[in-house]
Amino acid sequence: MLALLHTSPLHIPVFDALRDEDHPGLELRHHVAPELLARARREGPEAVAPAVATALEQAATDGVRAVLCTCSTIGEVAERAADRVGVPVVRGDRPMAAAAVTSGPRVAVLATVESTLAPTLALIEDEARRADRPVAARAQVVAEAWTRFEAGDTEGCARLVAAAADAVTDADVIVLAQASMTPAQRLTTTAVPVLSSPRPGLAAAARAAG
Repeated sequence: MLALLHTSPLHIPVFDALRDEDHPGLELRHHVAPELLARARREGPEAVAPAVATALEQAATDGVRAVLCTCSTIGEVAERAADRVGVPVVRGDRPMAAAAVTSGPRVAVLATVESTLAPTLALIEDEARRADRPVAARAQVVAEAWTRFEAGDTEGCARLVAAAADAVTDADVIVLAQASMTPAQRLTTTAVPVLSSPRPGLAAAARAAG
């Protein structure tokens, strides 16, 4: 069994669909804690580190063999809490970052909330060090996209993100920093590869869950 820690309930159908496509038979248990992201946006990810650890411990019960943190803003503090949790904690955007640094040194990061930028850039730099590859990452927030997402207008959010991706120049790869941005992939027309985290993140977590 795999537990997933989300900061929005809108992620649940996304990961259920991916499970059905790629990992049939894998049992998922969803835990949603939107207050973690809300506080991290106000005070920074470190401020919610104890609460994230508690949420992961609550998720890792009753047969759970791994926990996937799907929120990029709190992903770093979630990884650090793994020793307290007792089962593997998978940071959902790490496999995406690993793929990004193999695509070339020029990485463009798009996000819809400011709080995601620093953790994502740090993650890409970490994966570049692990792979011993040079990287020059830059990041930007897609204006108004999060407002659309919070209002339930996921299609409107996707269109804004796709337009921002299509406007990127001089990049070897484009990283969509948050799982909520994934629908934009199908709307982009750029020739630059566009990466998102849910599919590779779920695959890594499924492996961790055995």
